[in-house]
Amino acid sequence: MNEGMNTVVYPVKDIEKGKELFSTLLGVEPSVDLPHYVQYEVGDLKIGLNPNGHALGATGALCFWDVADIEDAIEELTAAGAHLSQAPRDVGGKLVGSVKDADGNFIGLIQAA
Repeated sequence: MNEGMNTVVYPVKDIEKGKELFSTLLGVEPSVDLPHYVQYEVGDLKIGLNPNGHALGATGALCFWDVADIEDAIEELTAAGAHLSQAPRDVGGKLVGSVKDADGNFIGLIQAA
């Protein structure tokens, strides 16, 4: 089902302060710099900043697992005991969604278009 994990998204309340901090931490400038999402690339890892993350229920960083078919992955995970947290939605050519496990941990899923 999964094809690896290479995206981590942090919820931030102030995107400009987040960019300053992560640019300093990572030593690179953003590869994507939009008002609603900022992304850095460090090797194969993508690190995102989401100024709407808290409003979507994020309380910390969310790791996204790459999947071939997000709908199938959600169906399999909910059959295994997970609960749908966020239905898949298009975010610029990719589909993202999440489930929660029995302990309340978020599991992000991302499907390339």
